[in-house]
Amino acid sequence: MQRGEGRVIQATPHSSGLSISPDNHDISTWTVLHPTELLSDYMPVFVAALLTTLLITPIVRRVAIANNIIDYPDQGRKQHAYPIAYLGGMAIFIGVVVAIGASAIFTNGPAAILQGIPISIVVGMFAIMFTGFADDIWKWDPRLKIAGQLIAAAALAIEDIGPQLAAGVLSALLGEPHDILFSIGTFSVPNSELYYWIGTAITAIFVIGGCNAANLIDGLDGLLTGTTTIMAAGLLVISLLMAYCLPVENPETSLAGTRIILSLILLGVTLGFLPYNFNPAIIFLGDCGSLLIGYLTVVIIMTFGESGTTKYSVAGLICFGLPILDTTLAIIRRKSAGLSMSDADSSHIHHRLKRYFGGNVRKAVLTLYAIAAGFTIVGVGLSAMLLLTNVKGVVVMAGVLAAYALVVTFAFKRARRHEWIKKQHAESHALKMNIAQQQKNT
Repeated sequence: MQRGEGRVIQATPHSSGLSISPDNHDISTWTVLHPTELLSDYMPVFVAALLTTLLITPIVRRVAIANNIIDYPDQGRKQHAYPIAYLGGMAIFIGVVVAIGASAIFTNGPAAILQGIPISIVVGMFAIMFTGFADDIWKWDPRLKIAGQLIAAAALAIEDIGPQLAAGVLSALLGEPHDILFSIGTFSVPNSELYYWIGTAITAIFVIGGCNAANLIDGLDGLLTGTTTIMAAGLLVISLLMAYCLPVENPETSLAGTRIILSLILLGVTLGFLPYNFNPAIIFLGDCGSLLIGYLTVVIIMTFGESGTTKYSVAGLICFGLPILDTTLAIIRRKSAGLSMSDADSSHIHHRLKRYFGGNVRKAVLTLYAIAAGFTIVGVGLSAMLLLTNVKGVVVMAGVLAAYALVVTFAFKRARRHEWIKKQHAESHALKMNIAQQQKNT
């Protein structure tokens, strides 16, 4: 079979499920799974997400205004011209829930044999929604927000996605999960135990990191919504490529369908919300929306690491590169200044670009759309190269990590120099004031 003819799944009488059989000659037992067919089968999911969000957002906005859930401008970081409704995340959430329902009801054709959205992902989504909603309404303590994100991570850990990521990274060093890590007499510990605990930690890091990265970059009208639309399109392409090129041993437990559905949902809800959120915005995402978008994005990226295919998660992280870069720079900047991560500042990438363009929000946002598109193109290109060529994944990951390390090192040095210059200016100013005071006294 030629690659262009599509990937096939064959039901066999000797197996409990379905298995890949690209070279089997009994064509009557094949079910063709081609990317265009999968996209067509799942299209009701995208339509449901798009239309629901498009129609429900004005209603949510009116509810927010009626209940005074409003973001008022101030003299600091909130420099929008007028009060704006602050409950857009609920519109995103409703769109996601309706689309998940549509995926269970309207998915037909070859896609119907693939697993949908596992309940653990839905439970985590509800935990994130409540956490963000509570913060929007009651201004939760940052520790409570982290606790809510950990609950979502715990629910997500049930799917063992994190342990599979850990196994993909560590198996080259320690061996397969069933191999023995160490033994004392008759007592032995398999690698799977280590992979489980490391994987659970990875899940927590992904959820907390992704949610907060999305939250931090949500600083200009339409910025997070638009960049997520771009990233979701890239993640959808990677999901379809993986479904086409990689074997599915058991469609009922594979996450191939899950990541396609989630990518379409994320694309649909952000496209539906963007007309109301683009500059000049009439409604904001709030923490409910930004945390939920971050959660859905990292869930998709983590599913790329299913069955040890960790290198595809790296490609997904590159698509999410803009929020990751902005968060990394924020950590370096705030640690260098001795500030807490919960201390807000106006030195994020989008703030700097806004100042560069003389306060023009649209120019800053469109520039960041282009940067997000660049990251996404690299991520999709990397995944295509890994799937369609013989390039070693380890080599690619090493190159990505090296490039990231160079950026972080450069940013760290810039941050240290910036703080040193600020300190020198402060000391110089204090000295001048002291001299002036002494001259005044004499």
